[in-house]
Amino acid sequence: MSLRLYDTATRSQREFIPLRSGAASIYVCGATVQGMPHIGHVRSGLNYDVMRRWLSRGGLDVALVRNVTDIDDKILNKAADAGRPWWEWAATHERAFDAAYQALGCLPPSIGPRATGHVPQMIELMQRLIDSGHAYAAGGDVYFSVRSFPDYGALSGQRPDEMQQGESDGFNTADKRDPHDFTMWKSVKPGEPSWPTPWGRGRPGWHLECSAMATMYLGPEFDIHGGGLDLVFPHHENERAQSNAVGDGFARFWTHNAWVTLGGDKMSKSLGNTLSIDVLLQRVRGAELRYYLVAPHYRSMIEYSDAALSEAVAAYRRIEAFLHRVGERIGMPSLADGVLCPEFVEAMDDDLSTPGAVAAIHLAVREGNAALDAGDRAKAATLAASVRAMTDVLGLDPLGEQWRHQAGAGEGAAGAALSSLVNDLLAQRAEARARRDFAAADAIRDRLLAAGVIVEDTRDGATWTLKDG
Repeated sequence: MSLRLYDTATRSQREFIPLRSGAASIYVCGATVQGMPHIGHVRSGLNYDVMRRWLSRGGLDVALVRNVTDIDDKILNKAADAGRPWWEWAATHERAFDAAYQALGCLPPSIGPRATGHVPQMIELMQRLIDSGHAYAAGGDVYFSVRSFPDYGALSGQRPDEMQQGESDGFNTADKRDPHDFTMWKSVKPGEPSWPTPWGRGRPGWHLECSAMATMYLGPEFDIHGGGLDLVFPHHENERAQSNAVGDGFARFWTHNAWVTLGGDKMSKSLGNTLSIDVLLQRVRGAELRYYLVAPHYRSMIEYSDAALSEAVAAYRRIEAFLHRVGERIGMPSLADGVLCPEFVEAMDDDLSTPGAVAAIHLAVREGNAALDAGDRAKAATLAASVRAMTDVLGLDPLGEQWRHQAGAGEGAAGAALSSLVNDLLAQRAEARARRDFAAADAIRDRLLAAGVIVEDTRDGATWTLKDG
């Protein structure tokens, strides 16, 4: 492996050399569990799942920590509006996020710590910052002194005087020594949960929790800190300041995935332009939605459209159809025998360039279908095993345990039976075309069309969809 990653802090691509030989450590800012997950939320989890799989494929023992923010203003306000306990509201939506990650094939994190479970670590970090002159308590709150840390702003590339922390949540900010300081601990308010500290009861600020949890599980210095592009400032800037100010090396690489947009706007609940995972999985399968979200480069924006999703579904089904065709004519290709093609490796080592990796997969599919048509069974089997190995790196192996028996979205056992029957007929049609019996091939196609199945021939092989209505 000669992986190069784009580091937000240096604004350059750097060679990834792990801090500890044979291992890699990643901290990913996970969900703030205020509501149901949409595709904008889960894109980050999928991108870092691919990163983890690629590092593991390179022989590294990967520790991935993905936190859960289970207390903040939005959670408290939404729970109150719904007349439900804040902890029950958070737990309900945490389970929904876990189900979404699982439905899209994410490996479970090494640990998924909750903010509320790490208050002692937060208190310890605040005490270290106060003792070193980088933080102060005032009016029951605890603030980080931005001007005490000369390197503040280096991650986001901004000048401190130009930054706004965005703290207008009703808490007392009059006690700040400088308006640029940010709140690490919020003093208790009536009716809200709180924890005891040497500076009074209160609850954690958003930035404090991630610094404390990352250090707790990965140590004072670790390899990669990841999250969405919207977290660069203030969240990650503030995390970095807190941790570096007390002498911790913290993250050696900062990586950020781009957004999913709709109509040019970042997908967010406040804009009302969300597409929930549950709704989309009634239309497409988990593997197909995963393909749609991981095929673009993680630093590229995805502008959602139904047409783009349909194209991704068709592309994934071409890969799937090729492997089924090989399985029916030659036998199940072995994942263990699969070799990653050089183009795939080069793409993945180039800042996890999944577009190039996906292009390499489809090239192998085309060559494999051509080999099958030419009767070259050995070449077709080799290419099929390679396709399995490459898709496995992306968490998309159609013959893998999670996706092998997955029915069409919302179809259950009936969908699985339909898929089996259609794929069998398509295999018969491919054999008829290979022996140039086009009358038989056309008859199969007409038979499927009469049953409501549209067959499309592509350079990667035949794919099928159901007619609308």
